[in-house]
Amino acid sequence: MSGFSIDWLDLREAADRRARDNSLRAQAMQWLAGDETPVAVDLGAGTGSTLRALTASNPQALIWRLVDNDTALLDEAVRRHGETHRIEPCKADLSALASLPLQGARLVTASALFDLVSEHFLATLAAELKDQNQQHSIGLYAALNYDGTTQWTPQHPLDNTVLAAFNQDQRTDKGFGPALGPDSGAVLQRLFTEAGFRVYLASSPWTLDGADQAMVAELITGIASAVADHPDIHPSTLEDWVQFRQSNAASGTCVVGHTDVLALPG
Repeated sequence: MSGFSIDWLDLREAADRRARDNSLRAQAMQWLAGDETPVAVDLGAGTGSTLRALTASNPQALIWRLVDNDTALLDEAVRRHGETHRIEPCKADLSALASLPLQGARLVTASALFDLVSEHFLATLAAELKDQNQQHSIGLYAALNYDGTTQWTPQHPLDNTVLAAFNQDQRTDKGFGPALGPDSGAVLQRLFTEAGFRVYLASSPWTLDGADQAMVAELITGIASAVADHPDIHPSTLEDWVQFRQSNAASGTCVVGHTDVLALPG
């Protein structure tokens, strides 16, 4: 499961890279270094953004098992990195967690994924990684989980209403059951702590300005599409919000909250 275009993934990657917490990223790489031939299993891998984020400053040799249900994205990841990294592309339905290729992994990674899944999915994943730790130590690095906060400048009277409607949409089924949306970071912390992991959290907000105008424009369009049918928002009012936001995309700012999570065996 990915459901995202190559263009959108490329558009957001610079903001994602800036947002990631550097300390947790370094800890994740240090954890991978604990194996002679470490395997990283990246869920919802897309074109390989997590690979690029973790290996940009450390070209450590490791095996990347990239998992996605979109063949086009996996093909693009192989095209970009097949000659420079050891890659195992795996086409799989992420919602069928029991069949995911997690065996032998040192680290399971995911970026901007776990706010789309259900609590049941994460509970099952935590239990699976707990069981695997009986044979081989395995951790989890989950970056860029949306936390439900968005702050715009300049402000618009509809900002809070749009945000509330968007957060409601974020909790609808995205293919994994009722999505956690803004609760994903807290649920990850609770479930993996209960499973015996040491869990570290860090804030990783998008901080967007005029340099990110193209991404902001797409973000505005995406938010408007998600809330278009909400009963509390009249179409004409929403259109006014969209026009205001787009007219300020080059000069305003947007901060979208995310949380990075690292869970290591206790």
